[in-house]
Amino acid sequence: MSTVVLMRFSVLDRAAGTSHETPEETLRAVATHAQHVEQLGFSRFFVAEHHGVPGIPGSQPAQLATYVAAHTSTIRVGTAGIMVPNHPPYLIAEQIGILQALFPDRIDIGLGSSVGFTKPVRQALRQDEPRELKARLEDDVEELLGYLSGTGSVSSYPADNARTPIFMLAGFRSALTAAKLGIGVITGGPLSTQVDAIKAYRENFRPSAVLDTPQVISSMNIASADTKEQARNLLLPEAYSQVMSRSTGVFEPLTAASELDTDSLTTQQRKRIDESLAHTIYGTPKQVGAILAEASVALSIDEFLITGDIPDRKGRRRSEELLTSLM
Repeated sequence: MSTVVLMRFSVLDRAAGTSHETPEETLRAVATHAQHVEQLGFSRFFVAEHHGVPGIPGSQPAQLATYVAAHTSTIRVGTAGIMVPNHPPYLIAEQIGILQALFPDRIDIGLGSSVGFTKPVRQALRQDEPRELKARLEDDVEELLGYLSGTGSVSSYPADNARTPIFMLAGFRSALTAAKLGIGVITGGPLSTQVDAIKAYRENFRPSAVLDTPQVISSMNIASADTKEQARNLLLPEAYSQVMSRSTGVFEPLTAASELDTDSLTTQQRKRIDESLAHTIYGTPKQVGAILAEASVALSIDEFLITGDIPDRKGRRRSEELLTSLM
């Protein structure tokens, strides 16, 4: 259990709204959430970027991270992530520079490659074809790093001087990009996929002005409760909404498990929910600790980013409090 004792936890709050909150309440609750995990001793608090999603009002991560950092004092705050295809690299550099200037040595920036969720959203973002955007991701991130280090074609202000830790939200291909550019990675997905991505990242890592040695954080949907069933119910609403969005094309605000209409689900929808939950980690602290101890060894890491969107706010607080026993 020594691996468990050394474990560190961080949190990603996607600002996913609930059926009982206004968008304004959801956004303000993000800062309250950060204050709670700061008190518990968590390492980092990340916010994300989504556009045109009714259930997620957190569309601008740099702005939301500023709000969170202003309402906390010690926890590291950042993004997971800023979606590079949605912004000119120069503007991302300016956002990072302002965050770093306002909250020195507390900012971590994760970068992602996702494009608009639907074609109308991509058009509203003035995006090219997704394939073209992803093809130039490495060049865009390299350009961004140039602005941050002061070696770009023009200067960005306030100057970051390569002070801000940069991570890439990474599958296998993005992990290789992060390794080549010498930045950190935040891996996600099934454990087996993460093992391969992290191995490739470490084997191909090149030191840079940003980072001397490889740095890895593993993101997983994690929940803990007094019973395994209670913990499963904390993660069920997100899986339910994701599955339903395939049918409706809309990711609605989350509804607590006790209020979900599971009786009307088709056999296929039930199967998809079970498949989604199969890639999550939930249970009592002892059960979760055993799974994470094995994952920590398999991945050779000690920091996990908790990513599950939980509308049961009281249950989420309890889950995070229980997880402190594993730190």
